[in-house]
Amino acid sequence: MRDGYEAEEFADGGDEREDGAAAQERTFAALPPAPGRGFAVSWWGKAWLKALEDTALDLRQLKAGRRVAREGGVGAVSVRPGRITAVVRERNGSTYRSDVLLQELDEQEWGRFLGMATERTGHIAALLDREMPPHLVEDAAAAGMDLLPGIGDLEPRCTCEAWDHCLHTAALCYQVARLLDQDPFVLLLMRGRGERMLLDGLQERIAATAGTADVTAGAGVPAPDPGPIGVPAEQVYAAGSILPALPAPPVLPGEPGPAPSLDTETDPEAGVDPTALEMLVRDAAARAHRMLADALAPGHEGRPVPEGLTARQDAVRLAAEARPEPWIVHRLASGAGKTRAGLPAAVAAWRYGGATALAVLDEDRPLDGEALARARFRLAEAWEEDEAPRLRAERNRWTSADGGLQLRYGPDGRWYPYRKENGQWFPAGPSDDDPAAAWAEAQGV
Repeated sequence: MRDGYEAEEFADGGDEREDGAAAQERTFAALPPAPGRGFAVSWWGKAWLKALEDTALDLRQLKAGRRVAREGGVGAVSVRPGRITAVVRERNGSTYRSDVLLQELDEQEWGRFLGMATERTGHIAALLDREMPPHLVEDAAAAGMDLLPGIGDLEPRCTCEAWDHCLHTAALCYQVARLLDQDPFVLLLMRGRGERMLLDGLQERIAATAGTADVTAGAGVPAPDPGPIGVPAEQVYAAGSILPALPAPPVLPGEPGPAPSLDTETDPEAGVDPTALEMLVRDAAARAHRMLADALAPGHEGRPVPEGLTARQDAVRLAAEARPEPWIVHRLASGAGKTRAGLPAAVAAWRYGGATALAVLDEDRPLDGEALARARFRLAEAWEEDEAPRLRAERNRWTSADGGLQLRYGPDGRWYPYRKENGQWFPAGPSDDDPAAAWAEAQGV
């Protein structure tokens, strides 16, 4: 008896793992004790145990292995192509590294399996539901592939140096039967391909089949009679389930991530401003954080998708939100189609109401008959007759008699307050449904 594991004990030349196979390894945490219950419920789990029980020569070892597995003596189970591994602990505390080997399918066999699955997408759909339908195994056998092990297929290796199945490898096999119940992809991984690799190969096969059909059609080769037009609904729904389920929504970070410093000891390329790039990175992180927060908010799926910004709108947004250095402001003003002096009004409009408020600042537009009538009605209702300010109407703007205050009627049906400062109209506050409230904002009340 030995309590360790020496790798050279199993170095028989045929069990060397390639990097790609090792990358597919899955490790399952030790399962809790299972007193008084069977180790396999599914038919494929029972088939796995039948292969063990038909192979082992000493049934006493199987009985002892069942007892150890029931008591929780099997540690974490590693599953990789061609091998399962675990450390098994006996009642006396002795531990043994146990492996069970299973022949992998070769590339030609996997090619036949993928071809079969491409033709019958219901097989993959069942596996994704963690089921293994009997006709999948039957179809594979008809194509020359044995998915489930048979007599003599489960080859034991253990540091106890038993030449046949010992209680340690038996305990490992009984524990793996429980894993197979939960996920039949475990068996396919033992045979050489895990879930992700199998689905990737299937998608490549489907894409290649479609590409071959396109090439044949483009070459003018007469296509065979396609038979009934359309695709059976069962195949469509099954093909859609080939992709794995979407992951859970991410957790919203407390704040946007910091921007990396681009201040290096080397001079930047001509025309590259590291400070401006850092500003863009910070802005991108802030926007991504805001978009994620919006996406995680209740009711997001029912909201309309916001329209994209033009280059001019985005330049104003950057000036309003990114707080650029003074020498960057000039470039943003040029991008926004503004002078340096005209940019502050655009920035104020953006901060008050985004793209719509910016359009109200820039556009001097006439109102159609319906909008004009609605605006006049709202103005008439806003004040008592003797309290209404004297306003001069022109297009979508109502200006005070002294020319210092103004209301603008926006395309959204809201009123935007303006105040003249140094000869320039400047947004005086946020918009309002009530013209009287917007007028009070313009007055600074």
